Amino acid sequence: MCCDLKRRFLLLYATQKGQAKAIAEEIWQQAGAHGLEADMHCISEMDKYNLETEKDPVVIVISTTGTGDPPDTARKFVKKIQDMTLPADHFAHLQYGLLGLGDSEYTFFCNGGKTVDRRLQELGAQHFYDTGLADDCVGLELVVDPWIDGLWLALKETFLLQEEKEGMSSVVDAVSGSLSAAPHAVHELNLSSEVQNLKLEDEGVRSSDVLSQKLVDVSLVASTRDNERSLVHSVPPVSHSALNIPALPPEYIEVEFQDTHGENPHLSSLISEGTTFEVPVTKAVQLTREDAIKTALLLELDVADTVFNYQPGDAFCVVCPNNVNEVEELLQILGLSEKGEYFVCVKVKQGTKKKGAAHPPHIPERSTLKFILTWCLEIRAIPKKAFLRALVECTSDAGEKRRLQELCSRQGASDYTRFIRDSNVCLLDLLHAFPSCKPSLNLLIEHLPKLQARSYSVSSSNIYQPGKLWFVFNIVEFPACPARPVSRKGVCTGWLAELVAPLLHPSKNTLDTKGGSSSTEKISIFARPNNTFHLPADPSVPFMMVGPGTGISPFIGFLQHRQMLREEHTDWEFGETWLFFGCRHQDRDYLFKDELKCFLENGTLTHLKVCFSRDSSTAEVASPKYVQDVIRLYAKEVARILLKERGYFYVCGDKKHMADGVNDAVVDILSMEMEGDKLEAMKILATLREAKRYLQDVWS
Repeated sequence: MCCDLKRRFLLLYATQKGQAKAIAEEIWQQAGAHGLEADMHCISEMDKYNLETEKDPVVIVISTTGTGDPPDTARKFVKKIQDMTLPADHFAHLQYGLLGLGDSEYTFFCNGGKTVDRRLQELGAQHFYDTGLADDCVGLELVVDPWIDGLWLALKETFLLQEEKEGMSSVVDAVSGSLSAAPHAVHELNLSSEVQNLKLEDEGVRSSDVLSQKLVDVSLVASTRDNERSLVHSVPPVSHSALNIPALPPEYIEVEFQDTHGENPHLSSLISEGTTFEVPVTKAVQLTREDAIKTALLLELDVADTVFNYQPGDAFCVVCPNNVNEVEELLQILGLSEKGEYFVCVKVKQGTKKKGAAHPPHIPERSTLKFILTWCLEIRAIPKKAFLRALVECTSDAGEKRRLQELCSRQGASDYTRFIRDSNVCLLDLLHAFPSCKPSLNLLIEHLPKLQARSYSVSSSNIYQPGKLWFVFNIVEFPACPARPVSRKGVCTGWLAELVAPLLHPSKNTLDTKGGSSSTEKISIFARPNNTFHLPADPSVPFMMVGPGTGISPFIGFLQHRQMLREEHTDWEFGETWLFFGCRHQDRDYLFKDELKCFLENGTLTHLKVCFSRDSSTAEVASPKYVQDVIRLYAKEVARILLKERGYFYVCGDKKHMADGVNDAVVDILSMEMEGDKLEAMKILATLREAKRYLQDVWS
C-alpha cells in the first residue's frame, strides 16, 4: 500500500520500569508491516495528543506499580479522566483497545490498566478490541504475543467500518488487500500459562511481523542426553520446527570511549524518586542462629543528622550496586577489562529507525564504564525475548545461534519460561552458556534495564529511638541449578551482608538498643512513604498483626511506637493488640523473641500467638504449623475485632505461601461466624480492604 494510504492509530504507553514502553515499541515496529502507522507517545505527553478530539483508534499499554496504582507516568492522565464533572458521553467518540500489565502475586492484579479501562467506559468510550491482562508471574508474553497478533485484525475491521461510513469504497479495497490475516481476537486474554503454552506451541498461523526462521541442520552443543532439554540443548518438536522469531530491534545507542580523567557523578544524581540521604550503618545483628535455613540480619542506620522522617509501617529504598566480581567478569567477557576506568560518552545513533529514541535517563552524561555497569544497569535482569533476539546477531556458532533463536521464538515459549525465566538466568549465565556470543557495549545499554533501588520496611519507631532507623532482611540465596551452575546472593542483601560483616555479632535474641559498634560504612537511602500501612489513628481501636519470618519487621516498629505512647499518655485508652508470628524452629529463627516477651509483659502486646513449622511435636494433637492455621483457632476473636469492634488487620510477608493462606482463613472465619456463604464473606473482606482496615505489605 502507498504511504499516503497508511491508516493511523494513536499508541499510548504508561510505564514504570520500561516493560510497557518496550511492548508499545514492538507494536509500533510491527505496524508498518501491516500497512499501518502508529503515532506513539508516553501517556504523560498530553501536549502531543488529545483524546477529546481523537477520531482514530487508540491503543493503550499500561503497567501497574505499588499496591495496584497506575505508573507514575500515568498519574496526571488518570487524575484528569477521574474528574467527576466530566459528562457520561465525554469520550463517546473514542474507540480503544487496552493491554494491562501486572503480577498476580499481588492483590490488585493489573489494577493500573483496569482503572483506566473502567473510567474510559464510564465516559462513553467503546472497545474496538477486547482488553488483555498480562501476568508477569507466569510470563507477560503468554498474553502479550497473541494480543498483539489479534490487534491487527481488530484494527483492520475498525478501519473498514470507518471507511464504509465515509463511503470510501476504493480505499477499503486497498486496505483490505494489504493487511495480512491475523488470529481472531481472544476474549479477555487473562489466560492460564498451561493453556497458553499449548496454544503457542501448536499455533500454525504466522503474522507478517515475525521472521520465519527455516530449519537449520546443525547439531547443538549438548552436555546432556539427546532426549533431555536444557538451556543450550533442545529436542523435537522445537529442534525440528521452523521458528517464528521476533523482528530484530533497531540499534539506537552508540558509545564513545574518552580519557580516564575526571570524577563519576554522585549517586544522588541517579535517583529521580526523591531526596537521597547518605547515612552511616551503626549496628548489624544476626537475628538467626548459624544453622538456620535463612540468615536474617538487622541493621541500624543513624538518620539523626538528616531530615529523613518516617512513620512505623513506612518503607524506604536502599541504593545498591551490582556485585563487583560480576562486573569484572562481564568486563572480561566483553574484552573491556582494560577500559573499565575509561569515561564513556553515550549518544543516540544518527539515523536510527527506533521510534522516539532518546538517551537513557538512568545513564549519566559522563561516567566511567565500570560506574555504568556497577550502579546504572541491572546486569542480573532476566533477559527479555527482544534481548535474546539481538544476541542472536552477536553469536558466531551456528548451533548456539539456533538455540538462542528457539528461546526467543513462539515455538520455544515453554523452554524460555523453564530455562531462563524460572531459572533466574541473567546475561552472565547466557554468555557462559553461549561462548561465541559477543555482544557490543551499546547493545547492553539498549537492553539492560535500570538498576532499581531495593525497598525495605522500617522496623523501628522514631519516637522510641530518635535518630535511628532499623530494618530487617533475609540474605537472599539463589542456589545453583542446571541452567545456572553458580549460586548467587541477592544483589542488595548480598552487598549489605558483605558491607556489615565486620560489625556483625550474634544476637542471642537480645538487642541492645542503646549501644552499637562504631562504623564508617555508609549507604544511600531515600523515602518511600506508605500512606496506608500505619497504626490506626485512634489508639483505642484494636488491631491484629500477622507477620511470620521477616514479615514481623514493621510490627516491631508498631509495638515500639505503641509502648512509647502508653508511657507518655497514661490517660489514653488503648485497644487490644494481637500478633501472630511463625518461623521454622523455635531455637533457630524466632526473631525478636526477647523483645516480644517484654512487650507482652508490659502490656503493649495483649496476645502473642506463635507456631513453628519444622519443630517436631510429641503432643497427641498436632500443633498448628503456619500462621493461617493459628488464626483459625481464634476465629471468634478475629470476627469480633473485624466486625463488631471495627478493628484493623495487618498482614506482612510472603504473598504466595502465606498472605493468600491468611486471606482464605479470614474468608472462612467470616463465612462461619456470619453463617453466610463464602461469596458473601469475600465481599465483606473486599469492603474491609476498601476501608483500609485489612492491609497488606507483601512481596513475592
